[in-house]
Amino acid sequence: MKSNPEYYFYDSKLAISPAELQDLYRFTRWGRSRSLEQIEKMLNGTSMCFSIRHNGKLIAFCRVLTDFVFRGSLWDILVHPDYQGKGMGSQLLEYALGHPALRNVPVIVTYTSELTSFMGRLGFEPREGLLILQRRPMEYS
Repeated sequence: MKSNPEYYFYDSKLAISPAELQDLYRFTRWGRSRSLEQIEKMLNGTSMCFSIRHNGKLIAFCRVLTDFVFRGSLWDILVHPDYQGKGMGSQLLEYALGHPALRNVPVIVTYTSELTSFMGRLGFEPREGLLILQRRPMEYS
């Protein structure tokens, strides 16, 4: 957990309940129909979850699927509308991507068409159908 005077950062899926995550999904066009059962199953199958709380309320979330060595994928980047434009998304992703368990993973991809310019500021480059953060040259074998 990282903290800021008013904001608390978490790196555990145990810090999130399916119900409060469902509440954040309702602000997206792609996640509104996710059920509590689906969200619980998704959390259980996710490698790492990152979140920010303000006054006890979940205000930002993202998750990563990874092998912790070669590749990772970033999913479900959410910031409550009341906190958008205040740097919360950037802080969340800097916290996640700089986390000791992930910072040495050489390739992180994400699939979003809505956040291309935002992700570009964090070092992600557009590729065919995805955005990629390539920290070291990719090996092909």
